[in-house]
Formats: sequence, C-alpha cells, structure tokens
Amino acid sequence: MRERTMIRRILFALTLSMPLAIAACSDMGPSEISVEEPFARETIGAGTTGAAYLVIRNTGGADRLIAAATTAAASTELHTHEKDGEIMRMRKVDAIDVPANDVVTLQPGGKHIMMFDITAPLKDGGSFPLTLTFEDAGDVTVDVTVVATGGNASGMDHGGMDHSGH
Repeated sequence: MRERTMIRRILFALTLSMPLAIAACSDMGPSEISVEEPFARETIGAGTTGAAYLVIRNTGGADRLIAAATTAAASTELHTHEKDGEIMRMRKVDAIDVPANDVVTLQPGGKHIMMFDITAPLKDGGSFPLTLTFEDAGDVTVDVTVVATGGNASGMDHGGMDHSGH
C-alpha cells in the first residue's frame, strides 16, 4: 500500500513538471534564424564607412551573431552604442546575442554592422550581399537595400562618430 502511494506521488510530480521540462528543451533546440528588412544608408561624398541594419527573427533555440562579411567593404565589425558620460560612442562587440524565440533589431543608434573601407559608393536604390555568421545557424546571406540618407528609419550619420576599437 505504501509503495503504491509513493509511486502515485512520483507520477503526479512528474506530470506536473513535464510542461517545464518541455519548455526547457525547446530553448535548447537549434536556432531557426530569418533576417528581415536589411538596409544601409547611402554614403555621402567620399565616405568610406557605412552601417547595415536589419531584424533577426529566431523561432528556435538561443544563438549568437558572431560575424558579418560583404564584398561592399574591406572589413566589417559588429557594433553597439554605449553612453560615455554625455556622449554616445560606438563600440565593437565580439557577438550579438539572439535569444530563443525572440527578435533582435539592429538599428541606427543601437546595435549595427559597421562597414569600413567601402569599395564603391553606396547609392540610393542599389544593393549588396551581406553574409551573417551565427554560432549555431551558420551563414545566412541577405541582399541589403541602400536607401537615401534619412530613409527607412530615423538615426544618425556614422561618418562623424567615434569608432573606438577599430
């Protein structure tokens, strides 16, 4: 009798904990990455730096954006903005976390992909390929649309920013 009661209690406890175990396992599965709305602002004059912005949608397990590359620039870096006293400064970061079942937006004034030594001026209406490398999902290549300065989203011109760390 006592043995049956103990088995029932164990089964009851397992039944109650099952939804938590399923939820925990779903966060550990592979990431399911899609990239939306990639854009960059046109360069002005002889500008040799630029930035790419986009939305990363992850419908799976946690991942991290660890690199970006494009034929439109000699080098790229993942950046964020940090407040240093009263001044906003861009800083290079090693990775951008992409939590499970979440959306991460790279946007002017926030996280973005910085491009250095742009190979040709970025013109409104043009486009270029950008390959994003994720720790788990691997490479995802998107076509980045170039928009007029001030187009698509409000933000700032990166030409005069402090690019410490480059």
